[in-house]
Amino acid sequence: MNDQNCIFCKIANGEIPSATVYEDEEFRVILDMGPASRGHALILPKSHFKDITEADMETAGKLFPLASKIGQGMKKGLGAAGFNVVQNNGTCAGQTVFHLHVHVIPRYEGGPEIVAWKPGKSDPDELAKTAALIHAAVTEN
Repeated sequence: MNDQNCIFCKIANGEIPSATVYEDEEFRVILDMGPASRGHALILPKSHFKDITEADMETAGKLFPLASKIGQGMKKGLGAAGFNVVQNNGTCAGQTVFHLHVHVIPRYEGGPEIVAWKPGKSDPDELAKTAALIHAAVTEN
């Protein structure tokens, strides 16, 4: 299942050239054209899903193991000290291309900090109420 108008479908399936770092039957991993750091990669499923909520469990279940493999390659091949795994869903979360993809961003000692949020404070009662709302939504039939 592909979207003929989706640029990431075209890249993932080889219709548009890319700097590919890994490929198998289900995924293509490419270097990001606007990288946050040297080696910033995108994991693209070859099937079209708008975001993680549309992906089947089999595809979704393969994303983190593949991100780990790519991150390990960044540490070994590029000398990265670590890496971030980022996946955005929806415009308000920073998603700009509506084809499921995962960013694997190598981090280098002395490089710029990428984590942008400032930890807030929480109230135990509010945490319990919030957890109950999410739990109910996740477990309802």
